[in-house]
Amino acid sequence: MSRITSTNRKAFRDYEILETLEAGIELKGGEVKSLRAGKINLDDSFARIQEQEVILFNTHISPYLEASYMNVEPDRPRKLLLHKGQIEKLTGKITQRGLTLIPLKIYFNSRGFAKVELGVCKGKRLYDKRDDIKRRETDLEMRRVLKNRRK
Repeated sequence: MSRITSTNRKAFRDYEILETLEAGIELKGGEVKSLRAGKINLDDSFARIQEQEVILFNTHISPYLEASYMNVEPDRPRKLLLHKGQIEKLTGKITQRGLTLIPLKIYFNSRGFAKVELGVCKGKRLYDKRDDIKRRETDLEMRRVLKNRRK
């Protein structure tokens, strides 16, 4: 049973998610306790591949107040833990098609390890967002009509 700590709602709105994968995250000091407390902000965060490593940028994990001298910079780049083959596969997809890596959610797995769900995403255009809103509204209207017919 996994416990979701944070979800990146902006990613689901602004990007079309083509594929997802799970990665570990390298944390230091009180960052794990801050994560457990839910003090994380994934908005505007993204991942890049640099020198055969996947690095997570712009993720804000608030300092754990009781950690005193063990606190690290809240917005520091964090290394994501993936196998070499997975990194090579991602590199091929990202460079060929112009896709980006966006963290969708951070959670703790059943063994208590912090995990990041990465999405291989393509940016939505304005008209794509409008289509999604229109589709959502029509689905909602259909459900209302069906619910009233059953009564």
